[in-house]
Amino acid sequence: MLDQTAPPEDLDAWRTRPAVQQPEWPDPDRVRAVVAELKAQPPLVFAGECDVLRERLAAATRGEAFVLQGGDCAELFSASTPNAVRSKLETLLQMALVLTYAASVPVVKIGRMAGQFAKPRSSPVESRDGVELPAYRGDAVNSVEFTPEAREPDPDRLLHAYHWAAATLNLCRAFAGGGYADLHQAHAWNQSFVKDSPVGRRYERLVGEIDRALAFMEACGIDPEELHGVEFYSSHEALLLEYEAALTRIDSRTGLPYDVSAHLVWIGERTRDLEGAHVEFCRHIRNPIAVKLGPTATVEEAVGLIERLNPEGEPGRLSFITRFGAERIRELLPPLVEGVTAHGSPVAWICDPMHGNTFTAPSGHKTRRVEAILDEVTGFFEVHRALGTHPGGIHVEFTGEDVTECIGGGHEIAEEDLHHRYETACDPRLNRRQALDLAFTVAELYARG
Repeated sequence: MLDQTAPPEDLDAWRTRPAVQQPEWPDPDRVRAVVAELKAQPPLVFAGECDVLRERLAAATRGEAFVLQGGDCAELFSASTPNAVRSKLETLLQMALVLTYAASVPVVKIGRMAGQFAKPRSSPVESRDGVELPAYRGDAVNSVEFTPEAREPDPDRLLHAYHWAAATLNLCRAFAGGGYADLHQAHAWNQSFVKDSPVGRRYERLVGEIDRALAFMEACGIDPEELHGVEFYSSHEALLLEYEAALTRIDSRTGLPYDVSAHLVWIGERTRDLEGAHVEFCRHIRNPIAVKLGPTATVEEAVGLIERLNPEGEPGRLSFITRFGAERIRELLPPLVEGVTAHGSPVAWICDPMHGNTFTAPSGHKTRRVEAILDEVTGFFEVHRALGTHPGGIHVEFTGEDVTECIGGGHEIAEEDLHHRYETACDPRLNRRQALDLAFTVAELYARG
């Protein structure tokens, strides 16, 4: 159980540190009122669930499991519908099934869902046709429409974010444990627009093999409970510190603090300053923590993050999510892995092949090449195999919809196709066909050993 009493004073130590990427709220009194209301809300996740995830991540650090973390770049309140949530979860389940069956490895399923409502931005403002307005920072802060009213930071959106996260997580729990994630439903996860593609047909062949295996097991009287549901965990970037702090609770069993907004929270590339507020906040909570490491990350910084966030070297506590780009991963990842390995603290290494491969097409659309994404993942595996360390997982942005945001893939999308269904609120996402292409590639890389 989680006690609703106030957390100890050291949980507020982040307030004494520089806090970047925070909204400029126009009404501080309203922010305080919203925070007070959030503090009175029930937890979205429970401490015991976070502890189980930490055990699963510890297995990934040892090479005994593989992490699949994925979902929207930025969730929208308007897109948090049952059909959209189910579609994203289906995609995650399909990818996990490919990895589990083809690579023969347990897969830890973590959604970039039920809370990814805030985004860091490279500029505080956005300009269009000579008009300058505050940048869109995610639905938890303002709205994507380019008007002065929509772009005004609104603290009441923090409450909306909590309620939409609760609704999304409730749907995910129902789908994961209510029969929809039963392995016998694997054919039903494959939507019609995917079935007719090469990767969709490959998936159907794999599911046919699984069907035959299930029939054999049933004939032998074997029906494990694990076949009828899945463990599902939620995650998001711990960006808006007032929101995360308001949803921090003390576990009545242990007296330790947990951020009950998600099972896992991560610190972004723009907020991982060792002396900054985000690292200070996260070092006091007991959730599993991840940190994004981009091209500027040094061994000294990585070791410093370990010493602040996981000084006792607890397996499963800390993951590093690398985001270098296909052209640089083979150069930049080896010294980091070698330095962290020499330090001796266990870390789950996870590859984000999305953010380092973003560019702007001539049409003005931000996009990514699927081939570059696959190449970065390949480089990630090559480096770990060469160093004798474990490739622990992937972190990807995808949607279950038939969007045209990333170019290439087996069912190729060209640059001139981007405008057809470019629906992201921020960064380009893989559609379901492209996500399955990635899953099969990762499974093959993992199986090579």
